[in-house]
Amino acid sequence: MNWSNPKPALTISRLQPSHDSRIEATIAARPALYFAHAVIALLVAGCSVGPRYKQPVTKLQPYQNAPAIESRTAAPPAPALDTWWTGFNDPALTKIVERALAQNLDLAASFTRVQQARAAAQAAGAKRMPNFDLEGDSIASRESLDSPTGRFATTLPGLDFNRNSNYLDLGIGATWETDIFGSLRRGAEAANAEEKAAEADRLGTRVSIVGEAADAYMQVRGAQVRLAFAQEQITTDEHLLQLVSQRKNAGIASDRELAQAEALLTQARATVPQLNIILAAELNRLDVLMGAQPGTYAAELSAPMDIPVVPGIAGTLEASELLRRRPDIVAAERRIAASNARIGQAIAEYYPKISLSALLGNEAISPGDLFRARAFQPTAVAGLRWRLFDFGRVDAEVKQARGANAEALIQYRSSVLRATEDVEDAFNALAQSESRRDEIASEIGSLQRVKNLSEQSYKAGVIPLTDVLDADRQLLVAKDDLATTRESAARAAIASFRALGGGWTP
Repeated sequence: MNWSNPKPALTISRLQPSHDSRIEATIAARPALYFAHAVIALLVAGCSVGPRYKQPVTKLQPYQNAPAIESRTAAPPAPALDTWWTGFNDPALTKIVERALAQNLDLAASFTRVQQARAAAQAAGAKRMPNFDLEGDSIASRESLDSPTGRFATTLPGLDFNRNSNYLDLGIGATWETDIFGSLRRGAEAANAEEKAAEADRLGTRVSIVGEAADAYMQVRGAQVRLAFAQEQITTDEHLLQLVSQRKNAGIASDRELAQAEALLTQARATVPQLNIILAAELNRLDVLMGAQPGTYAAELSAPMDIPVVPGIAGTLEASELLRRRPDIVAAERRIAASNARIGQAIAEYYPKISLSALLGNEAISPGDLFRARAFQPTAVAGLRWRLFDFGRVDAEVKQARGANAEALIQYRSSVLRATEDVEDAFNALAQSESRRDEIASEIGSLQRVKNLSEQSYKAGVIPLTDVLDADRQLLVAKDDLATTRESAARAAIASFRALGGGWTP
């Protein structure tokens, strides 16, 4: 695996002076006009300080276990990764997955996080726009005769002092930070990237919920199949114990043979509580995944069914597709972009910030005079804020932003490595489980022949019935082992779909 680190580059748009002699003469004669033009052009064009973002380039080697997966010929056709659960051809599984997607609380919570991130991005973008305010005041007052003004007015002879006064004020104000060096622009870029990361996290939650629901379903079906085999095993061992007891009473069997038969029956019965624990736990897990109290939907799966057949995994298993399909990798890449923009936002603090404010106001003592020309009172303000003596703190903020960017890049690399690990582990588990399944199937075929031959020998009077029951018990043990292996293969297939980022549409 080769990595190419993005190389930050400082990008600042600069105004280039013209080399035309006439313009130079004009500038020499009118420096104030040139400065004004330069300021206006700078306000309009602006510039962005900080590193330019370059998406990390990642080259992945082919999967080591891909040939074993691609060589699976007996499997049904591979479904689309977007809806891979339909490839199992199990309506109950499809219903569970759709219900989990519609009702899962973790998925609902992830959607609210996306809404929060989207609102933060909108707020960051709105800071770049002018802010308009409408203000109005109406003040009515009565002057006190004991106030300095009242005392002075009462001492003047012939003055008709009106103690009542009204004052009206109405105006529209606007404030705009020019964002010459791109602090707000970089902040908006970071917020937008964080919104995309939150959306990718939501999709990652969706992939996990689908995978967990399907995994729990397979364990439910596996436990049901194994419970059926356990019950058959108990019936066989009870029959065997009954025969051994009869032989013991007849003086043919020994105490050791009787104790051995009792132990086999106890062992078979002991597997039932363990399987019931697994079954109940996975049913409860499914209910919670579907946003319901445990026990709500358990009755829908009470009827035992066989473990679904594992379909093909994918038509092509290109490792490069992992970078596009895995939501956690997409989220990690977007966080690199966000942290890169935060560097520019921090660097912009080295430069001055200019804000423009204006107020179109009217002041009058009566409503009739409020909109007359003499009541018009406009105001314009240009503000400058520069952390000129705070560069030590700005240096620390820039270092912190660069450190966060370096951490985000490391997290991205770690996400890619973990994703490839998930794929390799799932592919290997699936290949090995199906290989073991084939071996156990061959073993069952041999044990079935042993059982048939034992029944023939028993009917011919060559061997006792205990040998026939023992052969039947060995066959049931092998079938239970096969059910466990088929369940493991189905769960490995689900892990493969999940590791590949299946369950959503890119």
